[in-house]
Amino acid sequence: MPQFDVIASEATLAPGASAGEQSPREFVLLFILSVLLISSCATPATTTPRPQITQQSIPINSSLQNPTSTPGPYEVFIGDSVPSALREQIEGLDVRLGVSRFPSQEPGPDETQIHWVYALVAPFSTVGDGVTLDELKSAWMEGTAPAPFEGIPLLMEDSTRAAFTALWGEPASDAVRIVPADRLLETAWTELPSWGIIPFESLEPKWKVLTVDSQSPVRKNFDLAAYPLTVSFTLETSPSLQSLTLPSSNYDASKITTVILTGVTALVRATAFTMEIKGTTYPGERVRDLMREADIAHVSNEIPLYTGCTFPRPDSGALVFCSDPKYIDLLTDIGTDVVELTGNHFADRGRAGMLETIEIYKEKEIPYFGGGVDLRDSLEPVLFEVNGNKVAFIGCNKPDTGRFPTATDFQPGAAPCDFEYLTHKIGALRTEGYVVISTFQWNESYGAHPSPGQMNDFRLMAEAGASIVSGSQAHYAQMMEFYEDAFIHYGLGNLFFDQMGDQAWMPPGIRREFLDRYVIYEGRLISIELITALLEDYSRPRIMTEEERAGFLQEYFYYSGWIPFQATPTPTITPTLTPMSIPPGP
Repeated sequence: MPQFDVIASEATLAPGASAGEQSPREFVLLFILSVLLISSCATPATTTPRPQITQQSIPINSSLQNPTSTPGPYEVFIGDSVPSALREQIEGLDVRLGVSRFPSQEPGPDETQIHWVYALVAPFSTVGDGVTLDELKSAWMEGTAPAPFEGIPLLMEDSTRAAFTALWGEPASDAVRIVPADRLLETAWTELPSWGIIPFESLEPKWKVLTVDSQSPVRKNFDLAAYPLTVSFTLETSPSLQSLTLPSSNYDASKITTVILTGVTALVRATAFTMEIKGTTYPGERVRDLMREADIAHVSNEIPLYTGCTFPRPDSGALVFCSDPKYIDLLTDIGTDVVELTGNHFADRGRAGMLETIEIYKEKEIPYFGGGVDLRDSLEPVLFEVNGNKVAFIGCNKPDTGRFPTATDFQPGAAPCDFEYLTHKIGALRTEGYVVISTFQWNESYGAHPSPGQMNDFRLMAEAGASIVSGSQAHYAQMMEFYEDAFIHYGLGNLFFDQMGDQAWMPPGIRREFLDRYVIYEGRLISIELITALLEDYSRPRIMTEEERAGFLQEYFYYSGWIPFQATPTPTITPTLTPMSIPPGP
């Protein structure tokens, strides 16, 4: 029996009684005390057990501690749902962290809510663009996935499964497959079609980010409050760590930089004629908002802006071009941030035309690259720093290298492809923290497959350190590939040029074009979105319909060696104008 030191002070005796005498009141008190001592011998003292901490019991707050007891050692807890990037920041610290059941509830004085953004992803070669939340939850809860993922489990790592189990409940049998984080991407590409959920910080270009209810964390119009793949964690720290500073989220919109790259712009012939009839800004009407939304919108304008340019003729057979200087209004209207001057026709109006063009760009404060007033100017990259991200553009002209149209020490022109200089410069820019975009005006072809020489030159830029290598020469869109750590798109097709495919010499599908949107976050390329458009009216591209886009992507993912051939009906596309007599392109 536990030993207790019981001391009866004189204050407990009845008035007038001696220490050896007991009053009735004293007797009652001693009896009660004896009962308590006996009961303490019979049953060991117990305390109310602390509640077990589970994913469901979070958020952790003062209710998990007995406020009337003396504080004991701080109980450390990190839930299984905590993603590794967050776990690494808090391991070894006196904290409690797990999924919040009440993310809308105001956190307590010792608590912090951390909102972790996840992305629904598939391999880049996936044709579909997104699902609804109902479809995603049906796949999770019932194992019923939408096309093309029927019968295919969602791939994810352990912590992601734990986090969404806390939100949505246990997944249906075979609805989820656990794969280690470092094997997720390889597994997904090996087992096409496939899909999964990953934390935002795990994004890389080989993943395609799928929208959920049209929301995507890599787009500018992303609404975090409306996005269903955000998990809230509640962090509680010990008193000794009240000054601990952790990020409130793994996503910060102010750190995103988007870049749009485009193909050939040639404001001549039928394109220019249509602009004269329907307005200078007419060609950009259906892509204006898309281009303006980008932090950096790129245009490769092959044609000089020249005061002596005559009124355009759609049937002009001469391949010596110029554009009226007023056409600069189209480029400013779509929000052009940088102009590429690598085009074969930049020198069509000689020195005067090139210098006038450059002066117009300077007046409009549009930086240029890939051409210049002399050789040194033409080779200089254009450097941007937007939202904390450093982006560099550098480009060259391959077919004219060594001929008159390319720049020299004393002559304006397109930048020649000096590969020794380019590889050195790209490597230096990469070392300085730039995401390097290398562009080419390569030899023209009207097929989806690049030549071996073209592939060698593009890959050389990737090996030098470019994150993006893009072909600006292609009137007909070309295939793409991931090479080393870079994304190479050998040709994007036309942006603004009059090739409608209604002439016998034009290959079918020449109206189709890519606008590539790149997403850069905290200094690295994390995502690529292929925007697909179709030329109308000899001048104006529009965004493709879902059916047109599916056929285009399937065809080019096949050319790129990513998916097997899939025969799909080609949508009937009718030109919107009576066919004009259009000669071959530049």
